[in-house]
Amino acid sequence: MGLEERSLAQTGPRPERPHAHADWKQMLGIGIVASILGIAAGLLIDWFPVAASEEAKPIDTLWDVLIIASVPVFVGVSVVVVFSVIKFRMRPGEEELDGPPIHGNTRLEVVWTAIPAILLVGLCTYAFIVLTDVEKAQANTMEVRVVGEQFAWTFYYPGEDGKEIATRELHLPINRPIKFTLQAKDVLHDFWIPAFRMKKDAVPGLDVTYRVTPNRLGEYPIVCAELCGLGHATMRAKAVVTSEAEFTSWLQEAAKPPAPPAGGGGNSGKALFTSNGCSGCHTLADAGSNATVGPNLDKVLADKDEAFIKTSIEDPSAEIADGYSDTMPKDYGQRLGEDGVDALAKYLSEVTKGG
Repeated sequence: MGLEERSLAQTGPRPERPHAHADWKQMLGIGIVASILGIAAGLLIDWFPVAASEEAKPIDTLWDVLIIASVPVFVGVSVVVVFSVIKFRMRPGEEELDGPPIHGNTRLEVVWTAIPAILLVGLCTYAFIVLTDVEKAQANTMEVRVVGEQFAWTFYYPGEDGKEIATRELHLPINRPIKFTLQAKDVLHDFWIPAFRMKKDAVPGLDVTYRVTPNRLGEYPIVCAELCGLGHATMRAKAVVTSEAEFTSWLQEAAKPPAPPAGGGGNSGKALFTSNGCSGCHTLADAGSNATVGPNLDKVLADKDEAFIKTSIEDPSAEIADGYSDTMPKDYGQRLGEDGVDALAKYLSEVTKGG
C-alpha cells in the first residue's frame, strides 16, 4: 500500500510524533544565554578606528544600540532553526506521523508582527534623531569642496581673492565645524574618513553635503567606499588635523602658485611621479612602484620618445595601451603645468631606457 492509499484509508486525526512537544523552555533558555553572549561579544569587539570627530561618539553609540537590538533577533531565528532540526527531525519509523498544528494561532502571529514593527520604528526614530543632530548647522563653519574622479580626490578651499585653492591633501583645523560639498566628475564615488565615521556618496551632477567637527590632532586615511573602477583600491588620500595656526599657515602656502621644478630634470620628475599618485597605478622600477592598475611604464615606454610621453600625460586618451581602458584622469596637464609635464616626461623617458 502506497502513501496515498494509506492516507486515504486513514480516518480521524493523524498521530503525533512522541517528541513533537519538546520543551520550549529549553529552547528559550538557550536563546537567552546565546543572546547575552552575542551582545557581550559584539560590544567587546573594537569595530572602528580611533574616533577623531565630535560625530564619532553618537554614531558609535548608535552602533552599540543596533548590536543590542539585532543580536537577539539573529540568535532567536538561529536557535529556533537549529533546535527544530535537532529536536523535531523525522526519525526512522515516523514517516507518517505529524507534528502539533500551530496554524491559526492569532496570539503568536500578533506577537511576531508587533515586536519587529515596534523594534524597527524605534531604531529608525533613534537613528533619525542622531543624524539630524550631527547634521545640524553650526557657527564658524568652514566649507571644503571635495571632487572625486577616477582615481583621486581633490580638495578646494575658498581663497581670499575669491579663487579656490586646490590641494591633493585634506588639511583641517581642530575643533572647527567643516561642511563638505561632495561632487563627482565621472562615476559614483563615496567620500569616507573612517576616523570621522561619516561618509556619503559623491554623485555626478549633484552636490551632496555633510558636516563634521574634527576633535583630535593627527593624520587619518581617506578612502573611496564605492567600487568606482579598476583603480578603486588606489583612490586614497590623507586628512591632516592640525591646530588653527598650523592650518592657516598651511593654507597660505597652498595658495601660492606652484614653484617650477628645479632643473626640470630627473629628480624633480621623480618627485612629481610619486607626489601626484602615478605610483598608485603604474609600475616603474626607478620609483619603486609595482602597481598594476595602469600599464607597466618600464615596458610600454621603453621604445617611446619624450614627445610621446608628454602627449600621453596631457591627453591620456590619445593612445590606450593594449589590455587597458581609458580611465586615467584627463587633467594632469593642468595640475602639473607646462614645466611639470616637461619634467615628468623627461624623467620617464630617461628611466625607461635604462634596460
